[in-house]
Amino acid sequence: MFAIGDNLTSRYKIHSKMGEGTFGQVLECWDRERKEMVAVKIVRGIKKYREAAMIEIDVLQQLGKNDRGGHRCVQLRNWFDYRNHICIVFEKLGPSLYDFLRKNNYRSFPIDLVREIGRQLLDCVAFMHDLRLIHTDLKPENILLVSSDYDKVPDYRDQTYIVSTRHYRAPEVILGLGWSYPCDVWSIGCILVELCTGEALFQTHENLEHLAMMERVLGPLPLHMLKRADRHAEKYVRRGKLDWPEGAASRESVRAVMKLPRLQNLIMQHVDHSAGDLIHLLQGLLRYDPLERLTARAALRHSFFTREHPRR
Repeated sequence: MFAIGDNLTSRYKIHSKMGEGTFGQVLECWDRERKEMVAVKIVRGIKKYREAAMIEIDVLQQLGKNDRGGHRCVQLRNWFDYRNHICIVFEKLGPSLYDFLRKNNYRSFPIDLVREIGRQLLDCVAFMHDLRLIHTDLKPENILLVSSDYDKVPDYRDQTYIVSTRHYRAPEVILGLGWSYPCDVWSIGCILVELCTGEALFQTHENLEHLAMMERVLGPLPLHMLKRADRHAEKYVRRGKLDWPEGAASRESVRAVMKLPRLQNLIMQHVDHSAGDLIHLLQGLLRYDPLERLTARAALRHSFFTREHPRR
C-alpha cells in the first residue's frame, strides 16, 4: 500500500515495515512532531476492516484512560483517516515474548523470570477484565517487551470470529460452549508452561487431537462439558467420553499424544525450586471448567507470586 520513505500526512515518515496481516500492515514511522519512532497500523480500506478499526480505537482509548501509568497495555498515540485507510498510531515497543523465546533457542527460562513475566501478564489481563474487556488471542507473539520492568499486551491482531490461536485455545472454545474471561486465563496457563519448557504445551492443528492432548496432560475432560458439546464438536465425543484413540486421524497423531507427560512431571523436568507452587498455580489456570478456573485477579494472590522465594 505504501513504500518506505513515503509520508503519511506531513507528520509521519515511513521508515520500515514491521508486519502485515489480512487487516493491512504495521509500519515503523518517524513522528516529526514528537521526535520519536512509532508503530502505525494501516488498515485496509474495506468497510468491515474500517469498522473493526474504529472499535479497536474505542477499546484502546478506554484502556488508555484507565491505565494511568501506561504500563499495562500498548498506548494509542493518535489515529487518522488517510486516503480511505484508518491509521492507528502506537508507541513503538520492543521484541515480542516469542522473539525472546526464539533468541533463547526455545530453551526453558529461569523460574524467577517465569514468575515476573507471569505476574505482569496476569496484572495486564486482570486490568482488562476489570474493564469488562476480553483479549481472546493471548500468545507469545502478542506480548511485547518494553524493558526489564514491564511487558505489555498489544492489540495488533486481526479482528476475526475465531477465538484464540490454536495452541492457546481453551477447551470450552473447542467444544463450542461459548467463551468469556476464563479463555484468557487458560491462554496464560499455556504461555507459562511454554516459558518453563521452551515449547508450546499443545502442538497440534486438529481439534480432537488437541482435546486428547489436554486429557493426557491434565486428566479426563468433565462429562458435563462433553455432553454439552455443540453440533460441530459432538463428533469428538462417544458414549460420554472423548472418542480417542478410536477417532484419531492417524497413528502419528496417537503417538504425538502418548509422548506427552502429565503436567506435574513436565514441570518437574524443568523446575527445581518453587515447582510445587507453580504446579498448583497452573492447575488453577488450566482447570477445564471455566467457572472453576482461577480468575486473573485471584491468580495474582497465589503463593507462587506472594511467597518469599530464594533467588537462584
